[in-house]
Amino acid sequence: MTTETHATQSDEFVSSTTAGFGVAYAITCIVNALIMIVKESSEAVHDAMAAITGHHWVTHGLLDLFVFVVLGYILSRNDRLRMTGTGLASTIVGGTVIGGLIVVGFFVFAD
Repeated sequence: MTTETHATQSDEFVSSTTAGFGVAYAITCIVNALIMIVKESSEAVHDAMAAITGHHWVTHGLLDLFVFVVLGYILSRNDRLRMTGTGLASTIVGGTVIGGLIVVGFFVFAD
């Protein structure tokens, strides 16, 4: 009796575009949290961001979008970035959790 194993979709490698933009999302989550900390810690940065677009959150969102698109483009061009669906999902969840913990930690421990 032979046992056949079938690869599930999550064990297959995703395209370089999917991997690149997935990793870019995870990094952007962390960058987003760091931008928030800098902005909330410095009135000068907060005011400068507000002056750029009229509201600091609009500038913050545009910075996040810029980081995501540029990193996604760069990383998606890297043929050596090979990830399985499971690996990519773990990376996305990890980046989201780390970014969230940074934000929570800042507000819990900020004076």
